[in-house]
Amino acid sequence: MTALYDAVLFDRDGTLVVDVPYNGDPALVRPMPGAREALDRLRAAGLRLGVVTNQSGLARGRFTRAQLDAVNARVEELLGPFDTWQLCPHDERAGCRCRKPAPGMIEDAAGALGTDPRRCVVVGDIGRDMGAAAAAGAAGVLVPTEVTLAPEIAAAPAVAGTVGAAADLILDRIALVTPAESRDGGHVLVVRADSAGDVLVTGPAIRAVAAHADRVTLLCGPRGRAAAGLLPGVDDIVEVRLPWIVPDPEPVGADTVAQLTATLAAIGADQAVIFTSFHQNALPLALLLRAAGVGRITAISEDYPGSLLDVRHRGVPAGVPEPERARSVAAAAGFPLPPGDHGELRIDLPAPPRGDYLVVHPGASVPARSCPPAVLREITAALVADGHDVRVTGGPDERELAAFVAGAGATLAEPTDLAGLARLLAGAACTVVANTGPAHLAAAVGTPVVSLFAPTVPYGQWGPYRVPHVRLGDAAAACRDTRATRCPVAGHPCLSTVTPAEVLAAVRTLVPYRHIREMAA
Repeated sequence: MTALYDAVLFDRDGTLVVDVPYNGDPALVRPMPGAREALDRLRAAGLRLGVVTNQSGLARGRFTRAQLDAVNARVEELLGPFDTWQLCPHDERAGCRCRKPAPGMIEDAAGALGTDPRRCVVVGDIGRDMGAAAAAGAAGVLVPTEVTLAPEIAAAPAVAGTVGAAADLILDRIALVTPAESRDGGHVLVVRADSAGDVLVTGPAIRAVAAHADRVTLLCGPRGRAAAGLLPGVDDIVEVRLPWIVPDPEPVGADTVAQLTATLAAIGADQAVIFTSFHQNALPLALLLRAAGVGRITAISEDYPGSLLDVRHRGVPAGVPEPERARSVAAAAGFPLPPGDHGELRIDLPAPPRGDYLVVHPGASVPARSCPPAVLREITAALVADGHDVRVTGGPDERELAAFVAGAGATLAEPTDLAGLARLLAGAACTVVANTGPAHLAAAVGTPVVSLFAPTVPYGQWGPYRVPHVRLGDAAAACRDTRATRCPVAGHPCLSTVTPAEVLAAVRTLVPYRHIREMAA
């Protein structure tokens, strides 16, 4: 067990060993280059290893169970022992829960290892492997081969060139959130002055600080204030507008600087931990914190900070999930999560009974990430026709949009605040939502997500975190990684191509397996 993961689950053919179609002959087993060394490094790090493999050759009569067992024994002989083997003996006609991209084998492997799927990484060579990982709430690393399709590579949460590189990625992420030493914090000011979604994904890092601090004050912006009030571990909240963070900043003058400095000084914190996204700079606030007399300041800064930072955190790789990026800053400050905290998103909310209804949330924080309303209206109608109780929701400025998407068959739900939306999502069997704040809110209450994900930002960084989900949309669209707030491509092809049939299939994948949510409830 490590600070981030307990287990790594590998696809067999094409990942651990060279793919020989329907192989029933142990003599044909050949390890992939570097596989044994990679597995031994993971074992040495304390990770348990498993295999999760589709073996439809059994159902097709291409080999016997005895032959399959002999092949698997040869794999272990060459690559070392595995702590669990999970295999699906069915073909695609069976409609089983185990055949990838269904999550059954991931769930069963986690259960056999005494852990949670969210504490597992799945390593495989095709999209089905990544789909099974996502549907179980596990992390995924794709190691492409000549059979891997380009859209599968584009849609993957993380990509590594070899099994050895995948092991490096996993071990590097573990190291990022593992502090060299643990510190007592006193009164700690934590800062995430951004939107509700940004505040929610910082929650695990704030819990890490709270586990070692006497008092935690959260400095947030007006867009994140409602989410800040839902986070566990926060004693006080101070709301400010930081002109280098808010999207509509006022001019900065001497009065602005003086007021901000006075606000920071009045908090009386012993130290500060500044959380930012990769495109934001922590140094303006660090300067004001210095002027306010804060004694120890930690933040990420690739730019030279001079004497503005006491702990300059560097080298966080691109694409690391935002919750882990934030945890790495807390770890650099000396604050790991306590034992038993799995690092999932979480809010303080009495858990309502789980219902069988679905939630469709059509809005998004920026237009480029929203699915076209006409497409969502068709999706909602298809869900209703399939027998689902569908509830469509939106913010105060999205009522007209929500009513249009609901049409005649769905229920229009209008929570009055973020806590009300959280309660609605917590009672749902599944939610259909773009990559926006309510997707992170759904993850924080453990509700599976059909993620209509516009690739303007990296999926591995901003996708639903540690919650069962299915990603839909064109991951290779021309808007990929542009960070555009308005769609730069005519017709919004990344999401306008999502079909009702795809959403129905995603819901059918997620809803039967919602029992893994109890740890988040």
